[in-house]
Amino acid sequence: MPIDSRRIALRRRARIRLALAWLAAGSALLLLTPVSAWSPALGWAPLLAFVVSPLLVALALDPALPLRLLAACLRQRQRRRI
Repeated sequence: MPIDSRRIALRRRARIRLALAWLAAGSALLLLTPVSAWSPALGWAPLLAFVVSPLLVALALDPALPLRLLAACLRQRQRRRI
């Protein structure tokens, strides 16, 4: 059976979107609720589970992702100036 590269690319993009959604939800949870990044009972587990883990998953799936996001932000900033 031939490997459908489009299907694989779509699945990879879906996984990256899920990891970024996990990162956004975890960051919002840490910022907007009384859950702290560090606690005596849990240590650094909340920060790792809500921020570091999804970031590492996104980076593992697409190592160039931070550069593309930065480039998109810079393009948006330049459009606003014009």
